[in-house]
Amino acid sequence: MANYLVTGAAGFIGSAVARRLVEQGHEVVTIDNLSTGFVEAIPPGVEFVKGDCHNRAIVASLKRLRFKAILHIAGQSSGEISFDDPVYDLKSNTQSTLLLMALARESGCERLVYASSMSVYGEQPDHPVSEEASTQPKSFYGVGKLASEHYLRVHQRHYGVPCTALRLFNVYGRGQNLDNLRQGMISIYLAQALRSRRIVVKGSPSRFRDFVHIDDVVDAFLAAADAGQPELAVYNVASGRRTTVATLLELLQGALPVPVPVEFGGSTPGDQFGLYGEVSKIRRELNWQPRVSLPDGLQRMVEAAISQDEPVLQSV
Repeated sequence: MANYLVTGAAGFIGSAVARRLVEQGHEVVTIDNLSTGFVEAIPPGVEFVKGDCHNRAIVASLKRLRFKAILHIAGQSSGEISFDDPVYDLKSNTQSTLLLMALARESGCERLVYASSMSVYGEQPDHPVSEEASTQPKSFYGVGKLASEHYLRVHQRHYGVPCTALRLFNVYGRGQNLDNLRQGMISIYLAQALRSRRIVVKGSPSRFRDFVHIDDVVDAFLAAADAGQPELAVYNVASGRRTTVATLLELLQGALPVPVPVEFGGSTPGDQFGLYGEVSKIRRELNWQPRVSLPDGLQRMVEAAISQDEPVLQSV
């Protein structure tokens, strides 16, 4: 049994990672400010420290503990919202990483795993994007994520604490926050369908994404936490499949119990037209691969949302 710090365990991804670790018999501590997460989402048995990961005093309070790994998942996670308050975005995603790097160094932590983002790539040619591709982020969020990767690289070379950055693509699945209509394409469309009985799409239906299921993302975090690379390792966490918005809408409509009309209009600041990931590196080095197909993952997500939160749609 080991001890882990999983930041953001009140949120979508962090709670899923923390839950898996607890199920495996590990001790888990989390820091979360509940800005977008819910205390009810924190798995039973997880020690909860309420506050910001960019708060020096909050992070310093954990120096008493010894962690096998720090999995830094908390942070502002929307490219669109990053334009509202770039300074907060920088604190949430980059300053927090600097403080957690210091905690890892001072507490003897074996590895720090950072939740980076596909947003670091910006616009790319229409082919699978590898980790060696150029990085030209289009949002303040993407800039902060890329800066954190560089800080991790310098920190590891100077202090020797192993670090891994996981560039997450479009994560979706059960437990995603349907109240946040500014982050998560699938969760936004699903929330609109269930609550407004229509879907409003900002941008072209020919845009494309790479959707990766939460269960596969959890597998990636746990594999990275046990990895043994001596240098900073950067991995795409993606399905490796190109899915257009039009195709996504067709699949989502098929998973819903009743037809829902779709409207198009407007755009989102800093939105990437299309990106999908090359995943051969993470397959080879971490023995990881995506297992949940998009149709299956969507069906699971819709059924869970309807049964738990939105039973009204069943009778429409």
